[in-house]
Amino acid sequence: MKQIKLGGVLDVPALAVGCMRITSLDEKGAQAFVYAAMEEELNFFDHADIYGGGECETVFAKAVSALKIPRDKLFLQSKCGIVPGKMYDFSKEHILSSVDGILKRLDTDYLDVLLLHRPDALMEPEEVAEAFDLLESQGKVRYFGVSNMRPDQIRLLKKCVRQKIVANQLQFSPMHAEMVSVGLEVNMGTDGAVDRDGGILNYCRLHDITVQPWSPFQYGFFEGVYLKNEKFPEFNKTVAQLCEKYGVEDTAIIVAWLCRHPADMQTVTGTMNVGRLRALSRGASVRLTREEWYRLYLAAGHILP
Repeated sequence: MKQIKLGGVLDVPALAVGCMRITSLDEKGAQAFVYAAMEEELNFFDHADIYGGGECETVFAKAVSALKIPRDKLFLQSKCGIVPGKMYDFSKEHILSSVDGILKRLDTDYLDVLLLHRPDALMEPEEVAEAFDLLESQGKVRYFGVSNMRPDQIRLLKKCVRQKIVANQLQFSPMHAEMVSVGLEVNMGTDGAVDRDGGILNYCRLHDITVQPWSPFQYGFFEGVYLKNEKFPEFNKTVAQLCEKYGVEDTAIIVAWLCRHPADMQTVTGTMNVGRLRALSRGASVRLTREEWYRLYLAAGHILP
């Protein structure tokens, strides 16, 4: 499995195994899924305290225990800060209590990475800094990151937070590539030129913050999958041609497209299907040419000025 350096400091697989849907599996199914991930050298698992109301972390922990996987063979990442249907909460009290709950459900003494899940409009960086310092000093969290944040929000956070921000989880795929189009359609009166993120891609690259693309197979905001979707014939035709060339599945080509970007991203998977997980793993070893990367970008409906 291709390795990247998360935040410039931590060697991890190029794919993070997203566990948001693991409660859809029964006990044996969860064990088989985690076992397959480990076989593929995919030992970085992504969680959040709101996934399944916390049950996803519990199901995962039971599978790990049954498989007797040593803790030091795993990278565990989770997220906090969302109070579903009510608010976002980056208060010191909420962060600390959330982490305690995460650790209990994951049956572990520490998290490798903690992400702040979505920006809190009422964020006080001083409180976040106090929470991070305490979690680090107690050995409960080793590295820290964010999710869905713009550069100015990270800069505000870093006003007080002394720990390095190692990751920023953002929606990104050929069908959701505004982070790229804004840099190509500079100063144009086109939709792709609209700055929606403050230049977050280049900011992350400049500061060694690893971008973790989420929902890489969805178009819009959870509107559906675009692979094998009749709404996108040209894109799927292009993907099929590349599948034939490289001898891999269509999902693997999307992983290859994400891995080809020099930002060294860590794609977050979402499948609970062992076969599809193995297919995604194969995509990390495919090296698309520059022309092929742009072919997919154009087939997704973007333009080159």
